[in-house]
Amino acid sequence: MIPQVRLTKRVKTKDGLRYCPVVMARNGRILPDVVTVDGQEENHPEGCYYIDWYEKGKRRRQSVGKSAADALNKQRRKQAELNAIAEGVPIAPEPGEPPGRSLTAAIDQYIEETRLTKKKKTLAAYTTALRYFKESCSKFYLEDVDRLDMLKFHAYLRDKKKQTPRSCWNKFSNVMSFLKAQGITGIVKTGDWPRYTEEEPEIYEKAELAKLFAVCSEQEKLYFDFFLKSGMREQEVMHTFWSDVNFTKGTVTVSAKPLYGFTPKNYKGREIPLPSDLMAVLKAAKAKAAAGCPLLFPTSGCKPKNDLLDLLNAKAKEAGMDPKNFWLHKFRATFATWHLQAGVDLRTVQAWMGHTDMESTLRYLRPARSHAVRVKVDATFA
Repeated sequence: MIPQVRLTKRVKTKDGLRYCPVVMARNGRILPDVVTVDGQEENHPEGCYYIDWYEKGKRRRQSVGKSAADALNKQRRKQAELNAIAEGVPIAPEPGEPPGRSLTAAIDQYIEETRLTKKKKTLAAYTTALRYFKESCSKFYLEDVDRLDMLKFHAYLRDKKKQTPRSCWNKFSNVMSFLKAQGITGIVKTGDWPRYTEEEPEIYEKAELAKLFAVCSEQEKLYFDFFLKSGMREQEVMHTFWSDVNFTKGTVTVSAKPLYGFTPKNYKGREIPLPSDLMAVLKAAKAKAAAGCPLLFPTSGCKPKNDLLDLLNAKAKEAGMDPKNFWLHKFRATFATWHLQAGVDLRTVQAWMGHTDMESTLRYLRPARSHAVRVKVDATFA
């Protein structure tokens, strides 16, 4: 059977990024930017078109740009090529057609798509990784990239850019994601990936937090207590609405805030139970909150408060502690570790943290176990 070439567009939906079928006009051309999402036609100007087909039992996917007309031509071209190969007659290149795609052009297109569909932090990470890859790789055509190029890239990161083992892994992974999006897979072996030692997450000690809270105002204490007892990420806290707090159930919900251009990581919302003491403080704070501003922690102009890290460092210094040992994500690590120490099961903590895989949550089990073991050892010889 001759493989069929499918034409889709990768767009942002309520369920995240998806490859959605294009919609054809009666004249046989693509309706630009119109795709089918769950059986309904929708307009999506963002994203790029892709063709995909099966080759030797594996799906191949290739980016074919942002132009609907060009995408359709490339789909037809690829279909003709597969038809010819099936008949034993390899198709000849079109006049002036290069033997492959430019690596630089493919990277530029991928970065532009990332700019339209991902968060700024993700864009920055891919931009840096792919810039380093271009510096290390001498290939002109994307299709010529092979295993040796990836090995050289790792060595370049380690020896020339002096990246840490974890940073080498992250950038290597970003480039592999880029290549996969271009339909290039299977070029490296498992042992080719950079290796790093996963360090145990650092958590706050209760004595540290007591000293910190002692120099905080009631409002400042509420900021950091909310981080600690919700386990939420910085951007999630910044974009929490009063409507996310359910005083009846004693929970807070992480949800998208289109008004502020915020979506949860992996586009996944979640509900987190809050302890009664924090709920009581929040209830009192709501009674004093500015009318008309939906944010839990706004600036005076009802914008998300983005100086919480600076405030934390200042308060740590005021308490006579080293500000370098204080950062917002450390509250999140403490939240997970303390819950595991208290006997909350891994699956539940995973859901509260918003982790997509158990491995991310398991990182916090090690310090939780070490603490529990230490208590038992001390008790044995008390």
